[in-house]
Amino acid sequence: MSKEEFKILIGPETITKYEYARIIGARAMMLSMGAPPFVQGSFKNAFQIAEAEVKSKLIPILIRRTLPDGQYQDIPLKYLKIPFS
Repeated sequence: MSKEEFKILIGPETITKYEYARIIGARAMMLSMGAPPFVQGSFKNAFQIAEAEVKSKLIPILIRRTLPDGQYQDIPLKYLKIPFS
């Protein structure tokens, strides 16, 4: 599926600050528990590694956006704009 084919139907095209915080926190915890990083570099802690991974969109993670009526859409991170870069 190419970027042109995927449509974000629920919510903004950018990642929200709440989604960003949730992903960073979850990924930092995974890294601190021993998960291998997706980026290389001289980072001081798991939080910095998680931020670098999210900003480079290397994490294979889905964000589920739900409407009040129960409908939802799973959006891969690679299709969202990240304004916190």
